[in-house]
Amino acid sequence: MLRTHTCGDLRISDVNIEVTLAGWVQRVRNKGGLIWVDLRDRYGITQLILEEGSTDESLLQKAAGLGREYVIQVSGTVIERSSKNDKLATGDIEIKVARLEVLNSSKVPPFIIEDETDGGEELRMKYRYLDLRRNVVRNKLQLRHRMMQETRKYMDAQNFIEVETPVLIKSTPEGARDFVVPSRVNPGEFYALPQSPQTFKQLLMVSGFDRYFQIVKCFRDEDLRADRQPEFTQIDCEMSFVSQEDILNTFEGLTKHLFKEVKGVDLAIVERMTFADAMKYYGNDKPDLRFDMKFVELNEVVKDKGFAIFDSAELVVGICAKGAASYTRKQIDALTDYVKRPQIGAKGLVYLKYNEDGSLKSSVDKFYSPEDLKTWADKFDATPGDLILVLSGEANPVRKQLSELRLKMGDELGLKDRNVFKPLWVIDFPLLEWDEDTQRYHAMHHPFTSPKTEDIPLLATDPGAVRANAYDLVINGVEIGGGSIRIHDRNTQQLMFRHLGFSEEEAQKQFGFLMEAFEYGAPPHGGIAFGFDRLCAIFGGSDSIRDFIAFPKNNSGRDVMIDSPSSIAEEQLKELSIALNILKEQKM
Repeated sequence: MLRTHTCGDLRISDVNIEVTLAGWVQRVRNKGGLIWVDLRDRYGITQLILEEGSTDESLLQKAAGLGREYVIQVSGTVIERSSKNDKLATGDIEIKVARLEVLNSSKVPPFIIEDETDGGEELRMKYRYLDLRRNVVRNKLQLRHRMMQETRKYMDAQNFIEVETPVLIKSTPEGARDFVVPSRVNPGEFYALPQSPQTFKQLLMVSGFDRYFQIVKCFRDEDLRADRQPEFTQIDCEMSFVSQEDILNTFEGLTKHLFKEVKGVDLAIVERMTFADAMKYYGNDKPDLRFDMKFVELNEVVKDKGFAIFDSAELVVGICAKGAASYTRKQIDALTDYVKRPQIGAKGLVYLKYNEDGSLKSSVDKFYSPEDLKTWADKFDATPGDLILVLSGEANPVRKQLSELRLKMGDELGLKDRNVFKPLWVIDFPLLEWDEDTQRYHAMHHPFTSPKTEDIPLLATDPGAVRANAYDLVINGVEIGGGSIRIHDRNTQQLMFRHLGFSEEEAQKQFGFLMEAFEYGAPPHGGIAFGFDRLCAIFGGSDSIRDFIAFPKNNSGRDVMIDSPSSIAEEQLKELSIALNILKEQKM
C-alpha cells in the first residue's frame, strides 16, 4: 500500500507515530520559510507542515512547486497543531513532512474543487470526475451506497433472493418508449432495454421463487426533467401467496428500516388514502402531507348568487392558507398570474381575506353579502388571519389547477420542511384511464395489474370505474414506489388485453410466453418497484436525482463528459443492417 493511513484517520492520540499518506493537494499556503499543504482523500483532509531549519531545503522547494490537485505521497511524524481547527476531524494534528513524492501533477482545474465551487452545472458535468472529488457530491454517493446496503440487509432478513434478469429483452407497445438495440446476427430485428423487469419477475413467481428482489437498471426513452433520467435504478420486488395488505406491510417495513438506519428517523404509521380521496382533497395522486390545506368544495354555498363564473362552473373549490390574510394586493395578483400561466390554465382566482379584526374582504364583495362570506369561512374552519383562495371550472382540470396553487402556497409559506417526512400509501387506483389521442383505454399502471374482483363485471359496462389492486408509496409529494397485485391466470389476462385493444394475435405475439406460463400453476402474486434515485434524493434533501447518480445525463439526455450519444462508423451500421441514407435524411 502507498499509505499507512487515510487523510481522515489521524487524531491527537496518534502524536509521535510515523505515517505515510497519499492523496490530492487541496491547497498550499506558502509563508516563505513555512509551508502548509492540505492533503485530501475521500476520508478527509490532513494538514502537512514543512518548516525552514527543520525540513530539508529540497523538500521545501518541492512543496513550494505543488499545485492544486497534484497527487502526492508523504511520510512524516504526527505532531500536535499549535493552532487547532475544530472544523476538521483531524484538526488537532498535522504531519511534519520528512519525505514527499509527486505521483502525478495536475493541470489547473476548470473550477475550484471545494464544497462552495465556482463551477456551473454544465461545466461540472463535463468534468464530472473532478466534481466527484468534492465532499458534497461524494457524500451523496456514499448515502446511495448506504441505502443499497441497508436495502439488501432488510430484504435478505425477509427471505428475499436477489436475482438478475436480462437487459436485452423484447419491445412491448405499452408504457413509455423503449430504447432499442439492433441485432447483428438477426438482421432487421431488435432487442429493447427493459423499462422494468416486470414479466421476468412474474415468471420467477411461476418458477417458485416466492420472494424476489433486484436493485436494477431500467431504461425509458422519454422527455427528461430533474427527477427523470433515461437510465435509472429501481428496487424491484415481487412476492407470491400474498394479499395487498401483506405487500404494504412488508415494504412499509423496508421504508421504516431505511429511515431508521440511514437517517436515524423513526417514522410514524404510514397513512393510507384512496386515489379518489387524494384527487378530491389534494387534486393529485401524490399529495404532500407535510401541510394541510385540504380542498373544500363550495358549490352549495356560492351558486345562484348572480356571479356567473361560479354559477356556470361544474366545481367551485378552494384552500385556506393559514395566517396569509396579510398578503398584499400585489402578492395576490402574482398568485393570479401564476395560476393563469398556460402550464396551469386557470381563468382567474377569487380570494377571501379573514382579517385579524374579524372583518371579511373578498374580490367578489358585490355578489356576496358579509353573511355569505362568513359561510365560506366556516366551511374552511377559517380563523382571523387566514386567506381563502378559490378556483372554478370543469371538475378535473380545476382540481389539478388548485393542486398547483396549494403547492405554491406551501413553498411561499415555508411549509415544506425537508426534515419532516410524511409517507403515504395511495390505494384503489383506477385500473384503466382513457386516452383522448388514441381514443381507447390504457392501463394506468401496466396490463398485468389485477382488477378488484368485485369490479370485474364493470369491465363490460363501465371500464373507467374499475378499481385496481394497485398502490403507490408517496413521501412529501413525491412518488417513491408503485406496484400491484398481478393477474395470475390466462383467462383474466386475455380479458385485460381485450379491454386494452389488443387483438388475440397481438396479445399472443407480445405476451404469449407469459400467458402460457400462467397455465403451469402460477401462484397469486404481487409486487412493487421503488424509484431508488428518487428515494436517495428524498433522503439527501434534494429535488434532483442527478446529484445522487455518479455519471448523470443532462436535460437533453446527453452525457457531456463522454459526448454521448454520438454517431458510429458506417461499417458498424452496415453490420447492423441499418441504412446510412435513412439516418442522413432524419438529420436533415
